[in-house]
Amino acid sequence: MHHTDADRWCDSHAFHSENARGERGTRLVVLLTAVTMVGEVAAGWLTNSMALLADGWHMGTHVAALGVAAFAYWYARRHAAAPRFAFGTGKVGVLAGFASAIVLGLVALYMAYESLLRVIRPLDIRYDEAVVVAVIGLLVNLLSARLLHGGGSHDHGHGHDEGGPHGHHDLNLRAAYLHVLADALTSVLAIAALLGGWAFGWGWLDPVMGVAGAVVISVWAWGLVRQTSRVLLDREMDAPVVQDIRDVIEGGGAVIVDLHVWRVGPGKFACIVGLVTARPEPPDHYKDRLRVHEDLVHVTVEVRHCPGEHPPADVPAPPAPAGAVPGPRPVTPSPAAARPTTASGRRDRPA
Repeated sequence: MHHTDADRWCDSHAFHSENARGERGTRLVVLLTAVTMVGEVAAGWLTNSMALLADGWHMGTHVAALGVAAFAYWYARRHAAAPRFAFGTGKVGVLAGFASAIVLGLVALYMAYESLLRVIRPLDIRYDEAVVVAVIGLLVNLLSARLLHGGGSHDHGHGHDEGGPHGHHDLNLRAAYLHVLADALTSVLAIAALLGGWAFGWGWLDPVMGVAGAVVISVWAWGLVRQTSRVLLDREMDAPVVQDIRDVIEGGGAVIVDLHVWRVGPGKFACIVGLVTARPEPPDHYKDRLRVHEDLVHVTVEVRHCPGEHPPADVPAPPAPAGAVPGPRPVTPSPAAARPTTASGRRDRPA
């Protein structure tokens, strides 16, 4: 029996990327929003102001969503090396971002519902109190946006993320940032509507601005759902890194017959490559060639030996002889030659 230290051959699966600045900013925003919420609810209860009470409880939903983002940072960092996660905790923040996107979409639907209800059954508005509340909310959200801004991008210029030519975005922080921006947008629209109603008697402007805000927030929420679900569902086979892998492997005379690529963290990918070649090299040879792409942090290669030349899949097959029935170009290696070589370099024996 062969005895060796297995640890030296084991790859690390800790693909979590710490974002200390983003995590610290998120915690500060949770604290700031929670303090403002308590202050508004207390002031509304003491002054019998429904506007203050409503905005205070509305801020409670953002405290909950931002709290989920802060918890995701802590959980992913604490369990980054836990062996029960096959590929680390890099998707914990993405899952939190997806949950926040759903909450943001529900908030937008509720805003639209309430606004349409006000169009049908207008209510008297106490403009002086409502303007004060909206200004307080806007100031808090501007400060929160400042705390979160710039903490979530790690731009390397590879363009592997949907939604921009550059950048590996922290989708957890992006979700928190969108919550703050959504609240700031509603405050700005509310101030404009309240001032118009207060000065000119345009009571209809308040619900119209509410609907407009709901539409914009819905678009933001849908964009975040698309970004996060793409990662959670491993929909990465149209990412540029896939073509990079094909160029490296097939540029050396091999043909890729099986390829799986998925994301394991912000800007980090894992892949399994199955290839066939007439001149096989050890799997480490192909892994070393792929190291030029820093985005690939976990690579598994399976090599199959097949005598003869194998042009890349995008090269058309030679024309068939006259009278022959056209069909796919067969690859029929012998049973002994087609046995795969694993990462250890040992050729599997048939049962």
